[in-house]
Amino acid sequence: MHERGFAGVAAAAAVFLAAITQAQTPDAAAPPWSRVTPDGQPDLQGTWVNFDSTPFEADMAGPTGAALFGNPVNPPAHWADHDSPMSPTRRSMVVDPPDGRVPVMKWAEDKRDYDLAHLEDHYVHESVWVRCITRGVPGAMFPAGYNNGYEIIQIPGYVIIVYEMIHDTRIIPLDGRPHVGPNIRLWNGDSRGRWEGNTLVVDTTNFNDKGSIATSAAAGRIRGIPHSDELHVVERFTRISEDVVNYSVTVTDPKVYTAPWTVALPLNRDPSYLMFEYACHEGNLAMPNALNAGRVRERAAAAAPR
Repeated sequence: MHERGFAGVAAAAAVFLAAITQAQTPDAAAPPWSRVTPDGQPDLQGTWVNFDSTPFEADMAGPTGAALFGNPVNPPAHWADHDSPMSPTRRSMVVDPPDGRVPVMKWAEDKRDYDLAHLEDHYVHESVWVRCITRGVPGAMFPAGYNNGYEIIQIPGYVIIVYEMIHDTRIIPLDGRPHVGPNIRLWNGDSRGRWEGNTLVVDTTNFNDKGSIATSAAAGRIRGIPHSDELHVVERFTRISEDVVNYSVTVTDPKVYTAPWTVALPLNRDPSYLMFEYACHEGNLAMPNALNAGRVRERAAAAAPR
């Protein structure tokens, strides 16, 4: 079943990637990008951004078709005022299933709703981003309203991805080593890379069941959907020009979704972009303020006349 699912997903992703390739390269008939690093890897190195007003799912657009990315919760408009390149707006980031909707099971939506309704009760209900742990894999690749910077570094046998948000760093080996044993479970899983032509394919397994698939409000209803320990993520990075890397990711989690689903988006080169340290805990009052507010409400309720 999984092989058939991946075949359909790969076909849909290929169609989407071909479309944005034609849209963003001056000559669609030009040969594929072919520059390599000194050790022979296809060259993905550089500083990349994914500022993108495309709705995550197909029906997140307003009545006129305008994306709702600039809504008040993610972020105020002045936060998004920058000179970095913006990707062209598309129907949705979700390219498979064809309807552009993530096939989420009801229990997972119920858990998301319960957590959002109980943020003041306990820190476990808050997102792992607000808790300064991680934005997750693949969640850290999904655009937020700010800090959408990524630095890709290549050394012999490895690809390293440095994320501006939360300052995560992924070190991805390319030497064919197997995944770690099934008893080892990680927030961001265990990643292994390989090259398929000019495409870097990153296979990630061994997740724990404590995170969520997306943390930014830009992901709409998918924000806060939990992932299980059966989460399997396959990412593809293909540089199609000097300034664009096509990124796609297929998510499979049979405990959470009724079928695999795929997101595709471009990463745009921005050599002038400066990535600053994301010191998440310094001055982060989100957790204590939320929990204090909950205790204030509890005391007020206890003191109210009955």
